[in-house]
Amino acid sequence: MNGCFGRYLDVDLTTRKISDYAIPQEWERLYIGGRGIAARILLEELSGTEDPLSPDNILVFGTGPFQGTNILGAGRHIVMGLSPKTRSVAGSYVGGYFGHELGRSGYDGIIVRGAADKPVYLALIDGVAEIYSASDLWGKGVLDTTDSLTQRYPRSRVAAIGIAGENLVQMACIMHDVSRSAGRPGLGAVMGSKMLKAIVVHGNQDKPLYDKDRFLRKRGQHTRDTYDEEMRRFGEYGTAGGVTWLSDMGILPTKNFQEGTFGAAEAIGGEKLHDTILVDREGCAGCPIRCKRAVKTTFAGRQVDPRFGGPEYETTAAFGSLCLNDDLSAIALASQLCNDYGLDTISAGVTVAFLMEASEKGLIEEKIEWGDGEAIVSLIDRIAHREGIGERLANGVEKYASSIHADFAMTIKGVEIPMHEPRGKQGLGISYATSPRGATHMEGMHDTMLTGGVIAPELGFDHRFDRFSLSDKANVAKSYEDVRSFVNSLIMCAFTVRATGEKYNLAGICALLEAETGLDVSTQEMVLIGERNYALLRLHAARAGYTMDDDRLPTRFNKPLPRGASADHPIDPKVMQQTIEDYYEARGYDRYGPTDDTLHRLGMDDLIGVIDRSK
Repeated sequence: MNGCFGRYLDVDLTTRKISDYAIPQEWERLYIGGRGIAARILLEELSGTEDPLSPDNILVFGTGPFQGTNILGAGRHIVMGLSPKTRSVAGSYVGGYFGHELGRSGYDGIIVRGAADKPVYLALIDGVAEIYSASDLWGKGVLDTTDSLTQRYPRSRVAAIGIAGENLVQMACIMHDVSRSAGRPGLGAVMGSKMLKAIVVHGNQDKPLYDKDRFLRKRGQHTRDTYDEEMRRFGEYGTAGGVTWLSDMGILPTKNFQEGTFGAAEAIGGEKLHDTILVDREGCAGCPIRCKRAVKTTFAGRQVDPRFGGPEYETTAAFGSLCLNDDLSAIALASQLCNDYGLDTISAGVTVAFLMEASEKGLIEEKIEWGDGEAIVSLIDRIAHREGIGERLANGVEKYASSIHADFAMTIKGVEIPMHEPRGKQGLGISYATSPRGATHMEGMHDTMLTGGVIAPELGFDHRFDRFSLSDKANVAKSYEDVRSFVNSLIMCAFTVRATGEKYNLAGICALLEAETGLDVSTQEMVLIGERNYALLRLHAARAGYTMDDDRLPTRFNKPLPRGASADHPIDPKVMQQTIEDYYEARGYDRYGPTDDTLHRLGMDDLIGVIDRSK
């Protein structure tokens, strides 16, 4: 297929064998790329019973057709493998420039198998791959590792783990370009278990284009349509600009999800950051929006270096309102430490907030006060190094909560909940509960995006939706997830696939895809591809033993928020359960996942029989 190289680099760290992995053309047609191809490779190569931290697990670094072509919003890639949190396959999307280089490498992605007996790194430079010793890098932080490798390989981009990944901390992530995180599923620990310190990539190969002239015209039109005044304002303050707005709406996670408003929201929001500690803005390949932060400040005698970037919304809320911390410099240092150690900021913030509540309730001996910035950074240090209480927390807050008989760990399927409050976005609760990868905000429906009127009638978004209600949400959640699943197979930034006026810009994106690949994708086919790729993850989850019985929210969400614009709207567990059953029916799933009839409808007959329904 045009727009792809049709092969992945296949690296076995145990044997040090490096070869090509051919992608069947039928897969390219069915799954397009990115999320779909990565999930299909893992379904083919894994049984689903492997220990995520054993050599049997496989990591996939994947691109889609848009990577390497300088399309606005396509400076991204995916990392996917068995998660140590869920023991099922999960992926993480990450921006920056690594995906662009991988998209020009002559390969559509990299498959990493086995485990080395000593630390190594992989270099894929201008189409040639080699494995080298990383003994001199092991034990170093992400910044020092990246600096060392970019000096050896000028103009390259680096994906690396820090000390947290080396120590197999289950919330460890893989850092790209120092400040861009493939977080959430704990794949940094998987990389650490393989003794793989880093991957270095530089590409020099253009992708084959179906119609180059038309592609260039469509790419320019996409940039002009997307980079409008609204997006310029978004770039000015970044995602953290949403802190005060969400607090005003009563859906800013606060005090470990006990509240939805934070009195000091303005003190930590994007506007305050912009006016005080911001020193630069950063972007991703091909994107002029430059929504990423770079900050400089000090906290507790420690310097915050702009080379580590700066806190985005999720990080700001996780170490800010969720912990009742109003010190922006403390948040910035927490962000820097997580980036250098290679820790997921959402998971770390949820873990710290849990400890603060546990301390308040007398469930642990250590006194950790709400809002204590020094305690936050100290706990990050201890988790990354597995020191003291950090040793137990490194294995996941859900496990630790169970050991102290606490029922307020904010997790779903072992994954810490991101900074979006479902009591004020109840449709999001459907996506949270049913997601095969655990709590995720990057693929679920956000009700606040569907309250402004008609934006995509062809997808079923044909009227205003009440964000406090589950009525009519089952089908809408399915449609929204399918569209996001398609976009995640192109690996497009969620902020650049959006409604302009009353319509999503999906038609323009499909026109770009057609000009590049020759595939004429209608709205219906787009949704079908997304549905197909979503089903792949449900097949993985079913093989790992997950059923509808595991689709549930923390009981805290059954209680109303006490104040603010979203107060007095608890999630009724009985209504949610019925909505989940309606959602399964809409998808054509039984309690295990896609039925044989559904797989046939999706053109996935070769996967009929993958699910063992005898359990």
